[in-house]
Amino acid sequence: MIYPGKPTYFNLEVTINGKKIRRMVLTHLRLLDFLRDELGLTGTKDVCSEGECGACTVSMDGETINSCLIFAVEAHGSNLITIEGITDKGRLNELQKAFVNYHSVQCGYCIPGIILSAEQIIKDFKNPNRENIKEGLAGNICRCTGYQKIIDAVEVVSSEL
Repeated sequence: MIYPGKPTYFNLEVTINGKKIRRMVLTHLRLLDFLRDELGLTGTKDVCSEGECGACTVSMDGETINSCLIFAVEAHGSNLITIEGITDKGRLNELQKAFVNYHSVQCGYCIPGIILSAEQIIKDFKNPNRENIKEGLAGNICRCTGYQKIIDAVEVVSSEL
């Protein structure tokens, strides 16, 4: 894309997966592109670029967002968590283990966003029922599998917590 005039930069300060980051970024750089291209956090996926599929889901200040819909500068001062930041000391966390154990993953492209959305569901509800889980995952599209095994994995982990 060509922009007339001189590019505008911003001194972005953000915490990502517990690490403080300071970078000069173009003011029109999407958060998704900053994460993937500038920081190499490629677990966050670029699929629709319209906020429809949920593959770019990350947590910003404790709430899930579509990183394709906001500029990196809008995250200034925020605390972000990507799929790379939810492991337990490099090991899969309980939700990730459940996705493996319940065969909830096929191609895996959508799974990082779904797992972050599922983490939000578990955080928001003490004991979510299937309807809460379905509603919470409504912003995430999976083209490879039915959602049954995904819902099962989230339900089991939430009941164990």
